[in-house]
Amino acid sequence: MKWTVGPEDTWNGMATWLKQLGSSIPVKPRAIIVVSAHWEESEVTINSSARPGLLYDYYGFPDETYRLKYEAAGSPTLAQKISVLLAESGIPAQTVTSRGLDHGVFIPLKIIYPEADIPIVQVSLKRGLDPYLHIQVGRALAPLRSEDILIIGSGMSYHNLSRFGLDSGGQISIAFDDWLTSTICNIASEKRNRLLCEWEKAPAARSAHPRAEHLIPLMVAAGAAGADSGQRIFSEPVLGLAISAFQFG
Repeated sequence: MKWTVGPEDTWNGMATWLKQLGSSIPVKPRAIIVVSAHWEESEVTINSSARPGLLYDYYGFPDETYRLKYEAAGSPTLAQKISVLLAESGIPAQTVTSRGLDHGVFIPLKIIYPEADIPIVQVSLKRGLDPYLHIQVGRALAPLRSEDILIIGSGMSYHNLSRFGLDSGGQISIAFDDWLTSTICNIASEKRNRLLCEWEKAPAARSAHPRAEHLIPLMVAAGAAGADSGQRIFSEPVLGLAISAFQFG
């Protein structure tokens, strides 16, 4: 993956927000489940490695970005628990130990929890990117929240790289961001999830997301939220585009 990095300060606002995000969570998680936009499999797949490496799944960046380290442990026990919960919900799943954590996992978590002292289990998207299925995945994982396990959907609220820095992209991103914010923050969970399943009907939807992989992790988070309402906890223009992040509960 390669994309426009922009001026040196392009991501400073997001980095500043991520640095304080860990301290804003009332209880330090016992473990973290991450569903990243950068891993798709034919079936939902769980990384069950006790010591996952890193997958530098990008190119064209400075040499030092390929020497980054984030030595968080995995959790085979939690991976097995996830597998059981998915099976009980009728969702086929498989486990692997050979895949590293991709940049949708280790880049944000390196900023949020730099000590790397919280076990991480990454869960894949299922090819086809069916929003309803991924909401169901979140619902299956919801009981883990009561065990102080943090569930993260790692993607972007807008992901059309061809429009970064273009004025037309800004208007498109605002239209979609307004819809997404209203849907997540102002609508009860049952209707919210129904609208998220129909996200392609939203204003500028396919212009904001020509492909859905960066939006679908949000569906998992919404499913795991249960009846909890959502709130927008970050919003900032990046390279002229509206980018937001949301939290449930």
